[in-house]
Amino acid sequence: MESHSSTGQVQNPLQISALIRLLRPRQWIKNGFVLAPLIFTGLFTDLLAVQHAVLALLLFCLASSAAYIVNDLRDIERDRQHPEKSRKRPLASGEVREYHTFILLALLYLLLGSGLLFLPALTPVIVAYLILNLAYSLYLKHQPVLDIFSIASGFVLRVVAGAVTLAVPLSNWMFVTTFCLALYLAAIKRRQELLHSGEAGRQVLENYSVQLVDRYAEMAATGALLFYSLFVMQEKPQLVITIPLVLFGLFRYWFIVERQAGGESPTDAMLSDLPLVCTVLLWVAISGWVMLGGGL
Repeated sequence: MESHSSTGQVQNPLQISALIRLLRPRQWIKNGFVLAPLIFTGLFTDLLAVQHAVLALLLFCLASSAAYIVNDLRDIERDRQHPEKSRKRPLASGEVREYHTFILLALLYLLLGSGLLFLPALTPVIVAYLILNLAYSLYLKHQPVLDIFSIASGFVLRVVAGAVTLAVPLSNWMFVTTFCLALYLAAIKRRQELLHSGEAGRQVLENYSVQLVDRYAEMAATGALLFYSLFVMQEKPQLVITIPLVLFGLFRYWFIVERQAGGESPTDAMLSDLPLVCTVLLWVAISGWVMLGGGL
């Protein structure tokens, strides 16, 4: 009896840990794009605006976790055949039962619906995000080029959510810059998947080559830098010092991809590299200072 009880005590925290990993909390950093309009409108000094933006961020964390779970349920059999995903993904490895996963998914939707009662204007954006991710899981991720654009569109919807939450117009510059940056990250993700897993890792990879996605990434990175620079010089010339930071960030990320085999997970690549983390934090600090009217 004592041995059985001890085993139960060990399994319970392990199952909770697996359920938490099913939510992919490390990926929540992507939802930071929701806060971009808060920074560039200077509304981060308004307590109510900050509260609304943080709530929108939390709701997107719930929505993105729900989308990840739906994708994992859809791909469970394929993931079980994958050498890495069969060990790391809780559903594919058998750490979490499908029954418990459906309960967790229902809870996420319940929390999401409850949260949207406080930000009803955000509902269309969240619904669009969930539909996009469902379409991605069922169809779009198997379509070359469309898969990359689908991933990028998810980032844009995060920025749209931030603007809608604050009831401010979405800057055209912010839209196109975010889209190009997201295309860059998505192209790099496909590149690294192709290198590490080959065509067996994902069906759509059969349609790509490293050279092709390299060109996609270079074009998108150039566009992101160009549009951001035009925005700064035309709208916020005080932010011109941040252009080298953006350029360094792009260079550093590519260094991580080439020399450290990162990039398959943009979140992991950024969090594991101190210079890149410092660059992002410095960019946020300078941008916030300028928007406060502090100058440089």
